[in-house]
Amino acid sequence: MKNIKRKIIPLSLCVSMILGSQLFAENTSTLLEEVQIAEQGNLLYSEETNSYTVKEMNTATKLNLSIKETPQSVVVITTEQIQDQNLESFADITNSVAGFNSPTWDTERVFITSRGFEVDYYQIDGIPTNYSGDVQQDLSMYDRVEIVKGANGLMTGAGSPAASINLVRKHANSKEFKGNATISAGSWDAYKGTVDISTPVNEKGSVRARVVAKYGDEDSFLNYYNKETTVLYGIVDADISDNTKVFIGASHQKNDATGSTWGGVPAWFSDGSDTNFSRKTSITPDWTYWNTETNTIFTGVEHYFKNDVKLNANYSYLEFDSNSNLTILGYGVFPNKTTGKGISSNYVWKGETKDKNHNVDIYSSIPVELAKKNHEIILGLSYNQNKSISKTASVVSKTAFDNDVLNNSVYNWNSNISEPIWGDYSKTADDKTEQTSVYLVSRLSLTDSLTLILGSRVTDYEYNNILSSYGFEYEHEITPYAGLVYTLDDNHSVYTSFTNIFDPQENKDQSGKYLDPKEGNSYEVGIKGEYFDKKLNTSLTLFRMEQDNVAEKAGVNSTTLEDYYKGVDGTTSKGIEVDIRGEITDNWNAALSLVSFEAKDSDDKDVSTTAPRNQVVLSSKYKLGKYSFGGSANWQDKFYSDVTNPVGDSIRLTQDDVVIINLMGKYEISKNLSAQLNVNNLFDKEYYSNIVYDMQYIYGDPRNTTLSLNYKF
Repeated sequence: MKNIKRKIIPLSLCVSMILGSQLFAENTSTLLEEVQIAEQGNLLYSEETNSYTVKEMNTATKLNLSIKETPQSVVVITTEQIQDQNLESFADITNSVAGFNSPTWDTERVFITSRGFEVDYYQIDGIPTNYSGDVQQDLSMYDRVEIVKGANGLMTGAGSPAASINLVRKHANSKEFKGNATISAGSWDAYKGTVDISTPVNEKGSVRARVVAKYGDEDSFLNYYNKETTVLYGIVDADISDNTKVFIGASHQKNDATGSTWGGVPAWFSDGSDTNFSRKTSITPDWTYWNTETNTIFTGVEHYFKNDVKLNANYSYLEFDSNSNLTILGYGVFPNKTTGKGISSNYVWKGETKDKNHNVDIYSSIPVELAKKNHEIILGLSYNQNKSISKTASVVSKTAFDNDVLNNSVYNWNSNISEPIWGDYSKTADDKTEQTSVYLVSRLSLTDSLTLILGSRVTDYEYNNILSSYGFEYEHEITPYAGLVYTLDDNHSVYTSFTNIFDPQENKDQSGKYLDPKEGNSYEVGIKGEYFDKKLNTSLTLFRMEQDNVAEKAGVNSTTLEDYYKGVDGTTSKGIEVDIRGEITDNWNAALSLVSFEAKDSDDKDVSTTAPRNQVVLSSKYKLGKYSFGGSANWQDKFYSDVTNPVGDSIRLTQDDVVIINLMGKYEISKNLSAQLNVNNLFDKEYYSNIVYDMQYIYGDPRNTTLSLNYKF
């Protein structure tokens, strides 16, 4: 009861804010007529559309193109889909798109892959960043997520050929006071509240502000786990003149997790037999925690000169702090089948990490008329700097801890385990990464039906490990890009595209030396459709990626538990993707994505085997009067890991194919108030979401429900 009260108190503050906001709205509603600014630049914000697609995006090339005009496989997850499916995190987004694999490695970490390879570079508002620390950031501050599948070095510079993921922030687009508030309660004592308020700052509405605040407190299906999340987001947009717009904003997210795990549960007993533990099993002490805090400051300006020449300049600063107190149990030491005792830990951790990231992106869009046809040139400069410092506490003694663990049975685990005695902190990592790039993109209208997009990015990349005085530098790395789009008719186009792959990596070989960069080529060909006044987009894509020096896990350091790798040449990933997304009718939104691929090395051996090769994701919502019904179905093929069990047998750990069904229902109680119920994993399928360290399982979430109330004012 005490715990529930603790969770409800912050939510009551949200309710108070709602009531206060409503009173303020009643007093100010007559001051300003309702004017919606749906665009910033030329991009329509998805929260104004009530759709599962958008008419334009520019993540792939910086050119404002429709999805049909973009010569790559692209996907947009809009505000409508985020709300319908109750998507809250980065992992939720990628799980809603076929071709992505978002397995957890413990309670806090998610490593996202696409087309068989890890996604390690991201964009925020189109600005590339080499920061990838907290991919579980909350979505309440974002309007939509734009995804480019495959290599996108033209926009990100150095990076993985898997995919580029762009988070597009919400802006203050309303010239009247408005907002919404949501409170929710869900399985495992999950309570959350969100308030999103927009208001004009001056009488004309040329200066506008927006604030988003969220608080959440939730447990887990895992024993002993709890997580508190606080999100604050604010932005001010100003129209300085008819030709100039500026914005400045900041965000804060804090995640405080207790009972955090490191890894999963052992796959075997000591005799080599399978464990098959309950999903709620968590073999972790009660003193473990993993806290993170992310703070950002960002600003930008957009100015139009004569002849529609546009200049965009953006800067963002991101600071990420992580501190944790952890242990991994059952790693390489397995419990006795009869007693459940016998696990131990050869690694405990108490440490903190701080990342500081500066990102600058400046570009100009220049329209050109030549041979009676309209063309466009993009010329830009990008700079990214990331500094990362880690400190680790020494272990003075862990005798009591070891004894408690050895005498504890996994069958009736007691989390009251003695904590190691910690000593002083010492610096264990001090890294600096810098990337400076210039890029040029041109859209050339060769004929009325044929468009050629050519581009190139020249990148200087430097990495320094200050502690070891080791580093590497690559100068004037050229990433070319070419795309050709042929318009068949008003509704269809065919395309092909090519780009290079350049991806420096921080994976180490057995001797501790960093591997050379991954290099290769990426090819795509496809057909796209656009229907119902651009409200429904379809695409069919064939892709092939060729890479050399791809890091392949070669073993685990028994002392540090760090993986070591070898570079493998001749790695290929090829397959087919289908995406259908948007409005079928005014009341019916749907999204269907499908992927089938294979990833092999030069010896024709499968790589990245824990990524399912075949996947289908279907999402839909139909509105009937005051009622809305929908859901999603996610089917994925089996995945596996070839390993050696405790008695020395070579075996294959396998998760068979599985389909997860989610449902949602919504009722509009009044013009302003609505209730929504989401049920995930409807049939309570028991499955493994990941196989970690070649010897531990991570369970997927059991059936869970969330009831939400949303009030618009």
